[in-house]
Amino acid sequence: MDSEYDLKRALKIDERCFMRTYRRLPVLFVRGFGTRLWDHEGREYVDFVSGLGACVAGHCHGEIIAAVARQSSQLIHVSNLYHTRPQGELAEMLVRSTFADRVFFCNSGTEANEAAIKLARKYMRQVRGEERYKVVSALRSFHGRTYGSLAATGQAEKAEPFRPLPEGFVHVPFNDAAALQEAVDEETCAVLLEPIQGEGGVHVAEPSYLKGARELCEERGALLILDEVQTGMGRTGALFAHQHYGILPDVMTVAKGLAGGLPLGAVLATEEVAGGFQPGDHGSTFGGNPVACAAALAVLTVLQEEQLVENAARVGGYFRDRLLDLKEEVPGIIEVRGMGLMLAVELEGMEAGKVVEECLERGYVVNNIGRSILRFLPPLTVSTREVDGLMEALREILRSPGGGTSEGEAAV
Repeated sequence: MDSEYDLKRALKIDERCFMRTYRRLPVLFVRGFGTRLWDHEGREYVDFVSGLGACVAGHCHGEIIAAVARQSSQLIHVSNLYHTRPQGELAEMLVRSTFADRVFFCNSGTEANEAAIKLARKYMRQVRGEERYKVVSALRSFHGRTYGSLAATGQAEKAEPFRPLPEGFVHVPFNDAAALQEAVDEETCAVLLEPIQGEGGVHVAEPSYLKGARELCEERGALLILDEVQTGMGRTGALFAHQHYGILPDVMTVAKGLAGGLPLGAVLATEEVAGGFQPGDHGSTFGGNPVACAAALAVLTVLQEEQLVENAARVGGYFRDRLLDLKEEVPGIIEVRGMGLMLAVELEGMEAGKVVEECLERGYVVNNIGRSILRFLPPLTVSTREVDGLMEALREILRSPGGGTSEGEAAV
């Protein structure tokens, strides 16, 4: 193998070897620490994506590194046929920290949502009969890319190439209480909602909507499943977003930030609902492996000891205010959305992907959702000074002639 691996080689390998599932930006990252990333040439960037919200404690946090190194030198994998200490301790910690009585571990958010859907259908079959099988979710939602979670996802363009999808999924407009009430009937086993629709554009649930969903599920005997894959682990300024709303779900899915960048997902449920699963109903070879669980234990410790959830609330509020100020200063921003350190701006008349590229040139890593939305998911360690730096970069980009405009468009 060649000793040198530079961007030119990476691009050649991408062209020759990978399935064409990603549109990667032309940068090769080789190191990270805290909120910073470095490319193969040594250039430094401030990271406002954090691995799509996964690196909540920042890159290469010392306590997480130590936990992973210690565990990987002792035991990496044995499967779920046996007990391991990190998995048991993490299950205890999650139960203590949430509404839940029981936990199932998997590897990702889509796997967590698949398991939650199976659990809801199995539980309702036991207590209500086979006719209670439908899952009601929201338009614009995103619950994953495997078949069950894709069927639950309310984005037709993602589902269309893969039809036929599993049956029994109903989609209604988000934040529309009347539509939700009409959709939940005697065949509904569960309502599946994101407190904030992340991949759908960072749309925040109205308090009355989530509270109404909780009441509706209780009234009609359906389960409330909250997808906190992206909103969990302190991202919104609370450990889990539903805590802002004063409600409790029957089932919750988490992933992304749970292990600080390692693959780990979980389904959390009440004792009653968790009883729907019996041995053999579901499983995962790698789910909850000792190394990932050791990392997650370290993440939860760091969140508490360094008050990162509080920092997400404080800096997130500052960040949102600065984005609102920017909206008044420059043309092209039509809306600012989000909560805590899960924020987005919607653009008009300019290409979000072009803005992302120009931010990268200035040393800031940001993300776009489609053509018009910029999304910000920095590590929870981000500072107001780093936010100020990004704001200056965005101000320059959006004010510059042609800044962010796509080919053939006039500058706004």
